[in-house]
Amino acid sequence: MIPISDDNSVRITPFVTWGLILACIGVYIWQAQQGPDSAIFIHYGFMPYALMSPQLGRPDVPAIPAAFTIVTSMFLHGGFLHLAGNMLYLWIFGNNIEEAMGHVRFLAFYILCGIAAALTMAFMDPASTVPMVGASGAISGVLGAYMLLYPRTPITVLVPLLIILYPFRIGAVWVVGIWFAMQLLSLTGPDTSGIAWWAHVGGFAAGIALTPFLKSAQVPYFGPRRGPWS
Repeated sequence: MIPISDDNSVRITPFVTWGLILACIGVYIWQAQQGPDSAIFIHYGFMPYALMSPQLGRPDVPAIPAAFTIVTSMFLHGGFLHLAGNMLYLWIFGNNIEEAMGHVRFLAFYILCGIAAALTMAFMDPASTVPMVGASGAISGVLGAYMLLYPRTPITVLVPLLIILYPFRIGAVWVVGIWFAMQLLSLTGPDTSGIAWWAHVGGFAAGIALTPFLKSAQVPYFGPRRGPWS
């Protein structure tokens, strides 16, 4: 199930959402120019051991303090599909949360969710030497906020039926709820995907926890239906 749009127009220009998308694209272009054997992920990705277990004495160490890699890792991506999927979710859901919080608070919210995601992964696997990269943790927080503020908003999704992608509309609570259930299910068995599932769970939880403190007072919880469901 791939979301492609929502019926939740905004009255602001989402400068921060656009800026984050452009920053991730720009960093990805820079990554591509470094060549396939680049050590970018080691130097700027987040490796839990470097923060939690530096006594391991691994030869692969970040080029900057481990705490700073929590932020730099949010702008790195492991491939075009990784980047495209994350930016699609941020494009669809980010503008509404930016409007609900305001530009500055939304940027703080995004970074804090990304930090919470990385720290969750570090807590669950403190000896991991695998660099964690991607905006998924921060965007998971955006999804948590969206489910809290706009659960009844219709989302247009594409569902694969044989070789055809069939579009239909479903409430945001189902789109985000199914996504979150998939993250939890992925934690129950052996994982060979290389995806930091715990980071997604941590970012999502942070998004729900932070939203009441950062949203504008005028924005209600469980907002009204919009679009053809009204």
